[in-house]
Amino acid sequence: MPLYEFHCDHCDRDSEVLVRSTDWKGTACPHCGSRKLRKNLSVFAATGGGEGGDLPPCAGNPSSCGRCAID
Repeated sequence: MPLYEFHCDHCDRDSEVLVRSTDWKGTACPHCGSRKLRKNLSVFAATGGGEGGDLPPCAGNPSSCGRCAID
């Protein structure tokens, strides 16, 4: 299940919640329990790690770096 960011209109707080992408409406706010949530636009951030330090930038070709999932 994906992790989504929500904003609660009732308590005015932001939360990250694991929900099914098509079944998020009616999800309760983890802070106040209200169901008045709006999905926020979230930004994915990836960082390099391991011995090699930062990874090179993606060339846009899925087979060039092996980081893109190929089905």
